[in-house]
Amino acid sequence: MENPPNQTESKQIELNGAKKRKGGIITMPFIIANEAFEKVASYGLLPNMIMYLIKDYRFGVAKGTNVLFMWSAASNFTPLLGAFLSDSYLGRFLTIAIASLSSFLGMALLWLTAMLPQVKPSPCDPTAAGSHCGSATASQLALLYTAFALISIGSGGIRPCSLAFGADQLDKKENPKNERVLESFFGWYYASSAVAVLIAFTGIVYIQEHLGWKIGFGVPAVLMLIAALLFVLAFRLYVRRNVTKSLFTGLAQVVVAAYVNRKLTLPDDHDSFDSYYHVKDSDLKAPSHKLRFLNKACLISNREEEIGSDGFALNPWRLCTIDKVEELKALIKVIPIWSTGIMMSINTSQSTFQLLQATSMDRRLSRHGSSFQVPAGSFGMFTIIALAMWVVLYDRVVIPLVSKIRGRPFRLSVKLRMGLGLFISFLAMAISAMVESFRRKKALNQGYASNANAVVDISAMWLVPQYVLHGLAEALTAIGQTEFFYTEFPKSMSSIAASLFGLGMAVASLLASVILNAVNELTSRNGKESWVSDNINKGHYNYYYWLLAIMSFINVIYYAICSWSYGPLVDQVRNDRVNGVREEEELLDIVGKGYEKEDLSEVVKKN
Repeated sequence: MENPPNQTESKQIELNGAKKRKGGIITMPFIIANEAFEKVASYGLLPNMIMYLIKDYRFGVAKGTNVLFMWSAASNFTPLLGAFLSDSYLGRFLTIAIASLSSFLGMALLWLTAMLPQVKPSPCDPTAAGSHCGSATASQLALLYTAFALISIGSGGIRPCSLAFGADQLDKKENPKNERVLESFFGWYYASSAVAVLIAFTGIVYIQEHLGWKIGFGVPAVLMLIAALLFVLAFRLYVRRNVTKSLFTGLAQVVVAAYVNRKLTLPDDHDSFDSYYHVKDSDLKAPSHKLRFLNKACLISNREEEIGSDGFALNPWRLCTIDKVEELKALIKVIPIWSTGIMMSINTSQSTFQLLQATSMDRRLSRHGSSFQVPAGSFGMFTIIALAMWVVLYDRVVIPLVSKIRGRPFRLSVKLRMGLGLFISFLAMAISAMVESFRRKKALNQGYASNANAVVDISAMWLVPQYVLHGLAEALTAIGQTEFFYTEFPKSMSSIAASLFGLGMAVASLLASVILNAVNELTSRNGKESWVSDNINKGHYNYYYWLLAIMSFINVIYYAICSWSYGPLVDQVRNDRVNGVREEEELLDIVGKGYEKEDLSEVVKKN
C-alpha cells in the first residue's frame, strides 16, 4: 500500500533533564570540513594524473585520457546511486560516513602505488638505446583501477548528500529566519567548495610537481582521513532524518503502471472527472494532455479493487497519482535542453591535452627575471576564478547597474544565459585550436618535432583565455541549467534537479572517450601520425580542437531549436498570469471611474 509521506521531526536528546535539540550551527564545521577536504583530496588528484599514468604506468596519451574519462564518468554516475541509497535505505549520515571511508581507502591505495615499487612497472627510460620497457601487469592495473573505483564510490556518497544533510541541521520551520539561515548556509557551502577546488588546483598540484608522487598522493589521503574522522566524531550532534521512498522509485512506478494499463481507454475531457487517482491535498485533478499515453498510469479502472479504505492505492505499480505522472512528464520534457549541455562538458573535460600543452610551454609568470613557474596542472584555477568572478559581478554589479539605467528590474533569462554559455564554449574551443596551431608551428620551427618533452619558446599564458572562456561558459550554462531544472520541476523533484547536470557530465565523459577513440583510430590509419599522438609536436591537437569547435557550433543551433520548441518557462507563464490579473484589475478600476469601454485602451496607454 502506498503510504503518505512522512513528516519527520528533528530528534531530541535528553541532557541533565532538559531537552536539547539536535543539529544547528555547531554541526556546520564538521559537515563543511568533510565536503571541503573531500574536494581538496579528489580534485587535487585529477589535474596531474595523466602525467602519472604516462610516466609511471607507461600509458599512451589516448589510453591514459580514456582511463581518466572513464574515472570521471564513474565519479559523476555514482552520485545518482548514492542519492537513491541515501533516500531509500541508508539515510544521509550513514551514506556520507561509508563514502568517506571508501574515498580514504581509495586514496590510500593510490598512495601505495607510489610508495611500493612492486605494484607498478619497473623504472625505465624509453628513450635510451636498446631499452625495452614493459607495460603494467594485470594485477598492477587491477590495484590502480580499484583505487579509482573506491574514490568514485566515495564521491557518489558524499557529493549528493552533504549539502542536503547540512540543510537538515538548520531547517527549522518554526524559525521566522529559517529561509535566511538556509541561504547563508548555501552561500558558505559553495564558497568553501570553491576555495577547496582552488587549493586543490594550486597547493596539491604544486606538491605533486615539486615533492613527488609519494607526498603528492599522501597529503590527499591524510586530508580524507581527517575529513572522515571529523564527520563521524560529531555523530551525536546530528539530526538524522528517516528514510523515505525514493523519487526514482515513484518515476519507475509510472512507467510500469502505464505499460500494465496500456490497453485501457482514456476518457474524454468531459468524462474525466474523478477518473484519475490523486491524493486529497493535490492541486491536480486531471493530468495534462502532453504525453497522454502516460496518463493511463493514473487512470482508475476499478475503484474498489485498486484503492483502499484509507484512500491510497493498494498497488502503486498498477496505479499512480497524477502528481507522479506529471513529474515524469516534466523530466521527459527537459531532456532535449539537458542534452545540449553535454557538448560543453565534453569541451571542459579536455584537461589532459591542455596539461600537455602547458607542460611544453614556458610557464614563468614573467620572462624577465622571474624563476617561478605555474604548475601545469594549476591552470584550471583560471576556470574557477572566471566562474566565481562572473557570479559575483553579475549579481552585484551588472544587475543593479542595468536595473538602475533602465528604471526597472533586469535579469538575463535562464534560456538566454544557457545559450550564451554554449556559444562561449564554442569560442573557447576555437581559440584553443588557434593557440595550439601557433604553439605547434613554433615547436617545429625550433626543431622540436621529435622531442615531445622540449619546452617551446612561447608563454603558457596564451592558454589563459581559453580557461577563462570555459569558466564563463560553465557560469552561464551550468548554473543556468541547474536553475532551469529547479524552476521547471515540481518541488518534489529537487533531488533530480540537483543530479541532472552531474549526469550530463558523466554522459559527456563517456562520449568524449568515444570521440577520442574514433579520432585516434581514423587519423592513424595507413601508418599516419594520429591527431592525438603521444608526441604533442607530431600530432595535430589543433585539428582535434577544431573538430570539437565545429560540433559545439552545431550544438548551439540544436539548442536554439530545443529552446524554441520547449515554449514558455514556468516562471514566464506565472508572471504573464500575474500581469494579466493586474491589467484586468486596472481596467476594472478605470471602468469604476466612469470611462466608456471604447476609451479604455487610450487610458491604459496613459497609465
